[in-house]
This record gives sequence, C-alpha cells and structure tokens, in this order.
Amino acid sequence: MQIRPYNPTDEADVIALWKACGLTRPWNDPHRDIARKMTEQPEMFLIGDVDGHVRASAMVGFDGHRGWVYYLAVDPAHQGHGYGRMLMAHAEALLVERGCPKINLLVREGNDAVLAFYNELGYTRDAAVSLGKRLIPDQ
Repeated sequence: MQIRPYNPTDEADVIALWKACGLTRPWNDPHRDIARKMTEQPEMFLIGDVDGHVRASAMVGFDGHRGWVYYLAVDPAHQGHGYGRMLMAHAEALLVERGCPKINLLVREGNDAVLAFYNELGYTRDAAVSLGKRLIPDQ
C-alpha cells in the first residue's frame, strides 16, 4: 500500500469507503467533512492506495496541543493486511514531526473490534468524556 495525500479526484471513492466501513452518519455530510479538511492541513488527509485504488483513509490533524485521527478506514475486503497499522504509524510519524505530544481519537461505544485494534497499537482509554455541540448543521 502506498500512503499519499488525498486528491480531490478521490472523493467518491473515499466516501464509498467510509460508507462500507460504517463511518458515515446522517448528521455529518461526508462531502462537507472533506471540504472542511481541505481548508486545514490538507496534506494530513491520508489515502492508502493499492494498485491505483483507494483502499484506506485517515484524516489527521494537530491543533498545537493534541493530535487527532478521524475517519481511519480500511476497505473491509482488504482488512487484515496491515493497512490500518501502516496508516496509524504514518499518522503518528507526521504528528511527532510537528512536536505533537499525544494523539487522540474517538471510537463509538460497542465497536469492540476497533477498540481491540487500537489496543494492539498501544492505545488506552482516557479517563475523559467526549462532549460535542453542533455549531453548523450539515442538513
């Protein structure tokens, strides 16, 4: 798998990937999420390319305090090949290069397979509660 920055021609494939992985939600327009990412650190929107096809993605960001990873996805038909591990290692390296001391990510409750994946990579649960407030509706 080659890891490269997102290209606007990837949009349809990336959204199809996210849908196949169950990452989309009715209240988040994936087109808008991509457009927003392209305004901030677009070079940190990573694509895992296998033979010219989008097989994985990760949105990475650093706010000066913490690093974040969103939309880590690996095509279900291509899981088990280490692509998720490769993307996370690349994301961590990008963040370390920027002096980022800690990385955070969110996993939906009950997604035990994904929690196990991150646990194997050394991630642990933080003693924190995630809170959110919608400022701009996507609908």
